[in-house]
Amino acid sequence: MNRNIASALVVAAAALSANAFADDITVDNTAFVGSKTRAEVQAELGQFKKAGTSPWSTQYNPLAKFQSQATRAQVTAEYVAVRNEVAALNSEDSGSAYFAHNTVRGVTGTTLAGQPQRTAQ
Repeated sequence: MNRNIASALVVAAAALSANAFADDITVDNTAFVGSKTRAEVQAELGQFKKAGTSPWSTQYNPLAKFQSQATRAQVTAEYVAVRNEVAALNSEDSGSAYFAHNTVRGVTGTTLAGQPQRTAQ
């Protein structure tokens, strides 16, 4: 019985599969017109060589010389604050309690429905 089902599935799959044929080659005879002159391209290449990097290189790392303006403690504190807000927004009440009792995005104090927002000053 299982052999009959398996062979029926193979026959059905073979019957329903379609062949894909490649289409003819499309030849584009449109002439290329560059937006930069040879001198501009050479100057740009010279700048990349002088800087020691090229965005077209396979080993290009744009963050290799990156220097952060924030300390590790600042980044950690920002992460914890955002993590707590996201956890509250994904909670059972969709963040209603969080918004009602916390200072969020410049709004201070308890905010109830139908009251105008008070902004921190």
